[in-house]
Amino acid sequence: MPRVIVLGWAFSTPEPLVNKTTPAPAGMRQPRPLHQRIFLGLAIGALAGLAVNTWSDGAPWVTAFIDNFTQPVGQIFLNLLLMVVVPLVFSSLALGVAGLGDMKRLGRVGVRSFLYCLVISAISVLIGLTLANVFEPGRKLDPAVSSALQERYAQDAGQRVAAAATPTTQQSPLAQVVATVIPRNPFESIASDPPNMLHLMFFAMMVGIALALLPVQEVSGLVTALEGLFAVSSKLISLIMEFAPYAVACLLFGNLALFGIDLLASLGWFLLTVLLGLGLHMFGVYSLAVRWLGRMSPRVFFRAVRTAMLTAFSTSSSNATLPTTLAVAEQNLGIPKQISSFVLTVGATANQNGTALYEGVTVLFLAQLAGVDLSLGQQLMVVYLAILGGIGTAGVPAGSIPFIIGILATIGVDPGLIAIVLGVDRVLDMCRTTLNVTGDLTAAVYVARVEAGRE
Repeated sequence: MPRVIVLGWAFSTPEPLVNKTTPAPAGMRQPRPLHQRIFLGLAIGALAGLAVNTWSDGAPWVTAFIDNFTQPVGQIFLNLLLMVVVPLVFSSLALGVAGLGDMKRLGRVGVRSFLYCLVISAISVLIGLTLANVFEPGRKLDPAVSSALQERYAQDAGQRVAAAATPTTQQSPLAQVVATVIPRNPFESIASDPPNMLHLMFFAMMVGIALALLPVQEVSGLVTALEGLFAVSSKLISLIMEFAPYAVACLLFGNLALFGIDLLASLGWFLLTVLLGLGLHMFGVYSLAVRWLGRMSPRVFFRAVRTAMLTAFSTSSSNATLPTTLAVAEQNLGIPKQISSFVLTVGATANQNGTALYEGVTVLFLAQLAGVDLSLGQQLMVVYLAILGGIGTAGVPAGSIPFIIGILATIGVDPGLIAIVLGVDRVLDMCRTTLNVTGDLTAAVYVARVEAGRE
């Protein structure tokens, strides 16, 4: 195995799974790296989707093709990735916590991860709110377009508002987040759809702590079983990712073929505000964090994590991307498994900077559209709620929508206005998930660098 030096320490690491290509026999063409094939699939899906929307918008065959081919193919890929998440998260986090050994070290890693996520999430929301106040996208939307969008997505919006109006909404947002941390029955939490990842992670952490505290001879069998489960999960990931280029082409084709360029243009100012905020955070804040806190070149970092970014963009799910993120962290960035297992599994649910930014911009956009002027105090409350939303939001497609509905109701804006953004939410979901996953990796780089300096 090759010897590499990353973040100031040297260690042996296997060849990267996510970018691995089998050497071609003499005279045969070398296969493209996986990240290039995924990007090619995204490009083909986007161009085909826009072309179909432009020239065959509303044709019955388009809906039939999406319903019977592209959507099932994309869903197969998502389900396969999500299938591996529970065994991978449980085995990797339990082994990672046990591998940390010293409970003081576990505490240091946990506190550093939490503080990093909290500060970076606050910065992301402030960027979003600043841009929303500067551009005021809600005041630029044509009332006729607004009414048409509300009518078009009224049924979906009504269902989402009704689903969000559960009895738990009577609790404060902080109480809701706290209530989801400790499971009463971890198996019931795992069996829910989607699985409650915070419950799973808490249970895995408790198992890892117990493994670290017990004598080695008493737990060696369980440790061996967990290592075997982790190895099997990792192998499944490498097999599933070979299907990724075809699946992401189908996923993106379906999205763009349905709503096309017209809807993007009608919500152009809103899209511009969100995408500009995500871009500033991605290449500004993350670059500075990686350079000054992680002591790594941003160029090297972004090159190493591109497969995880492309997977996040195509799946719109931090949970579905987690297997790839763990492989990238350990094998491309060289982060020790016990660090990456802890930081990335927790971060997939609790460190969603892109989601926090999106929630802040969306709330301000809809408030402006409704003619509600939010005071500085109300906007600071939006910052607080959006940060909590980044922690408590499920890492699945459109997971932030229920939390946005709750914030709208809190500040006195009609939650039904969420219908206006539903048409473009999937595209923005792809972008903010990419930011979420990249943020998890920056946190892992930072924590790993600090812990390496203490050894």
